[in-house]
Amino acid sequence: MTDPADQSPFVVSFEWLAQSLGQPGLKIVDASWYLPAQNRDSAAEYAASRIPGAVFFNQDEVVDPASDLPHTIAGEADFARSAGALGLAETDTIVVYDGPGMFTAPRVWWLLRLFGAANTYVLDGGFDAWKAQGLPLETGTPATPSPTRFNAAVNSGAITSFEQMRSIVESRASQIADARGLGRFTGVEPEPRPGMRSGHMPGARNVPFASLSEGGKLKPLEELRSVLENAGLDLEKPVVTTCGSGVTAAVISLALQSIGHRDNTLYDGSWSEWGGRDDTPIDTGEA
Repeated sequence: MTDPADQSPFVVSFEWLAQSLGQPGLKIVDASWYLPAQNRDSAAEYAASRIPGAVFFNQDEVVDPASDLPHTIAGEADFARSAGALGLAETDTIVVYDGPGMFTAPRVWWLLRLFGAANTYVLDGGFDAWKAQGLPLETGTPATPSPTRFNAAVNSGAITSFEQMRSIVESRASQIADARGLGRFTGVEPEPRPGMRSGHMPGARNVPFASLSEGGKLKPLEELRSVLENAGLDLEKPVVTTCGSGVTAAVISLALQSIGHRDNTLYDGSWSEWGGRDDTPIDTGEA
């Protein structure tokens, strides 16, 4: 059995959530989202079954409508409106989950905390395993959430912009941790988005998001520290996280925050922005 002292303070167990269902002020969010190659429809799966009381956070819709990039962070007012419509308040205890565990839930964990919901956690293990273990399910048409007020106050200092990223690549003022798989990082595998260059930002380190979890659960703290250090990160220095479209970068952000690293930001444009331009430097091969 894992020592609780070696677990992230930002995750909750199946046991805790199963015992806490129905408690006042507890909100549950299905943040599942899938790549086309995964052949899964997150909205349809949510409509079929979910953890009792869960609402569905659509990561393709709660975005900045003015951006032509996928998953760009919504503005404060838009995010507050979307979260409030889901029945979420910034004072709630919020538990976020996805299907496989530690895939897309950390992005919504990061977003909710970014906008001021400090008591937000990720369900360790994922909904696929929750179902497989015969834990409580709700089926049939989901209830419409009762709207509430979400008072959003964005921590803009936690976000890295394109111009800041360009400066970081030139100055090496911060370390870059890229959550994409090794093949995409080295440029051996093509990007899933057509017409996009392959490779990575000069100076980046590769921390594939899947290396930070096992069986849908975030690895213990000492193992997280080892994975991050073995990737070449100095955990005493600042880190900016990145990935394909800003989603799985948040798995690295969760790992960093879990081990007490606070000087980290997320590059929201990620490779969709950097690799989609023709005026940005790109390296290929290993870090």
